[in-house]
Amino acid sequence: MAKAHRFHEDATIEMFQNDPSLAADYLNDVLATGDDVDLMLALRYLCTAFGGVQEIARQAEANPNTMYRTLSERGNPSLKTLRAILSAMGLRLAVQPLGMNNS
Repeated sequence: MAKAHRFHEDATIEMFQNDPSLAADYLNDVLATGDDVDLMLALRYLCTAFGGVQEIARQAEANPNTMYRTLSERGNPSLKTLRAILSAMGLRLAVQPLGMNNS
């Protein structure tokens, strides 16, 4: 009998799809501990979980080519674009005090 297996990335993407709060926790951790490049990498990774860059661009009413550039390591999305990307993923931008315990 062949042993079934999944790649870690596939399992993680499925977890993000099934639990958007996990995706929000992931982004919050990147925002707390990473830099701008880390954030762009995380957003690209989450795009995969939520239908791909082209689907996110469609939902955000943005040009797919522009979205690829926006999410590149050198990308610098406007606040409007960031909000549209997060909204397409079922997430939103929020603010909290520094040092706030999220338990």
